[in-house]
Amino acid sequence: MQRAWWYIGVVLLISSPAWADSPQDDFVAAREAYNERDEQALEEYSARLHSQNYLLAPYVDYWRILLRLDDVSTPEVRDFLERYQELPFAVRVRTEWMKKLGKRQDWQTFFEEYPRMAAEDTAVSCYAYLGKAAQGDERALKDARPLWFSADFQPDSCNQLFDNMIKFGTLTTDDIWARVRLALGEGKISVAKAVAQHLPQIDTASLKYFDRVYENPQRVLEKKTYTTKSRLGRELNLYALERISRSQPEFALKVWQDLKPAYSQPDQQYLWARMALHAARRHDALALDWFGYAEGTPLNRDQIAWKARAALRVKQWETVQEAIDAMPRDMRDDQAWQYWYGRALKEKGQIVAANKIWLPLSRERTYYGLLAEEELGEIIGAPPASYKATKEDIFTAQSIPGIQRALELQRLDMRWESRSEWARVVKTLDDKQLIAAAEVAFREEWYDIAINTAEKTRLTHDFAMRYPTPYREIMQNYVRENGLDEAWVYGLIRQESRFISYARSGVGATGLMQVMPATAKWIAKRMGMDGYNHGMINELDTNIQFGTHYLRYALDKMGGQTLMATAAYNAGPSRALRWAPEEPMEGAIYAETIPFSETRNYVQKVMSNAYFYAHRLGGQVQTVKQRLGLIAGQTTATAVVVPEASQAEE
Repeated sequence: MQRAWWYIGVVLLISSPAWADSPQDDFVAAREAYNERDEQALEEYSARLHSQNYLLAPYVDYWRILLRLDDVSTPEVRDFLERYQELPFAVRVRTEWMKKLGKRQDWQTFFEEYPRMAAEDTAVSCYAYLGKAAQGDERALKDARPLWFSADFQPDSCNQLFDNMIKFGTLTTDDIWARVRLALGEGKISVAKAVAQHLPQIDTASLKYFDRVYENPQRVLEKKTYTTKSRLGRELNLYALERISRSQPEFALKVWQDLKPAYSQPDQQYLWARMALHAARRHDALALDWFGYAEGTPLNRDQIAWKARAALRVKQWETVQEAIDAMPRDMRDDQAWQYWYGRALKEKGQIVAANKIWLPLSRERTYYGLLAEEELGEIIGAPPASYKATKEDIFTAQSIPGIQRALELQRLDMRWESRSEWARVVKTLDDKQLIAAAEVAFREEWYDIAINTAEKTRLTHDFAMRYPTPYREIMQNYVRENGLDEAWVYGLIRQESRFISYARSGVGATGLMQVMPATAKWIAKRMGMDGYNHGMINELDTNIQFGTHYLRYALDKMGGQTLMATAAYNAGPSRALRWAPEEPMEGAIYAETIPFSETRNYVQKVMSNAYFYAHRLGGQVQTVKQRLGLIAGQTTATAVVVPEASQAEE
């Protein structure tokens, strides 16, 4: 009998969770149980953590219901969503549940819950249109048309919807080709081929033609591989022309003159618009002429933006104004185009109209807001109010359950969940509460969240929290060693990593100053550093040392032009030089016409950051325009011998 009890005890010991010494340890173990799909262990961890009133216990219930979502009853899901409606994971549970309801075609429950969707989800939207059509809604398939026109793969739930739309004529052959063009224009050849399968008379062999054009458009055009007598042949030639025009515009133009008679006027305008976009990004003087040939065809958002930028580059202010007028309203209201519309008016002598646009923009503490403020000069209003969180403010912020959960999740290295909790909380806070929450994050050395939270204030601000100065002793050593402007370096780091020392970009850049591995190796050799290994770049001191050394190098190679050196740090020196004008150019125009959207946004943020840091650090304060300066032209910068160390890709 004693052996039997001993055996039962061993079995229980093996089959039950091993309780940890702290609720944090139990929670981590529960997460492992979820990853292993161990429902029994999760149930036991849930009971234990709830009995301890552990603040993250609801997450165990969240993992439990995700594992059971195929079988759980409607009342149980509704009870869960009611109980945890204030937690961010409720959105995911509802979304996943809606997908399962749609897949099961439980339309009654689906449409009872659909109005409660907190965020748009494409998969759920496709099920909604399918359900409406199944219930006899004659407009459902027509209303679903916008979902079709995407350059990306859509969720599997959309496939049946799209098949029905094609079957019943809601999507035509022209619509299918329009999406093929959209995907090809975005470089999404796999999407284009998948969409093309819906076309009549397109077989597997025909799909390979797209690959052939992608790999060698010049050969396809020189060999006249595809006839223009068929729609497929004409589209393949258009695709080849568009691709080759990026690098060989003269060749593309020569071939296009021969092929053009085979195309309709709308097709000709389509290609001119595509080639004009690439020309504008290359800063080619032909860009505006080619946009002119496209007159009459609707330009997409990218094309109309680059038409405006091409006009900016050559100071054709009337065309700048016309291009901005042609933008969709939400695009026209963007701060960038508000500022440049004002500039166009000013350059045409319409000062009062320009000031009317700039006045509300000047109240924004952003790059374009600062530029607008400078344009207004003495007309500007009072500076924004400043506020420092009190002890009571901070204590109150620390007591908010969502902030407590966010901090605990961050300590447990659950970064996505912690940020979701934080984001949900800060939506509900006023300016003073936001500043207090930012202070809480800062004290936890959660610098990026502190900055992002402080930036959300509307009328009352804490600029010291928006522009913090961690690691200053190390920073000052290397700033002095390299003869750099401390405000500029801080402004650059704020944009590079938000002071996250463990930050790693999608292309491999590492640390506070986001130094690329190949660049780090080159810097170590240039500095004569013996015994360098790739792990050293993760050390805070080494990262700042290498980053400031490279920044000094870039500044020297760019002829001392800070704006170009900033672009070089992000996108590589060769690109920064290639984007420079032949003749002197206003720095703001150089920045606005950088071809890479990432680098364009980057340099603008760094320049405005540096302005605020100069105020913060008590150094020499320059306006943003002074920092942007005048780009003297390509002849002032020296040749670049460093291998490309690009971080930006586009």
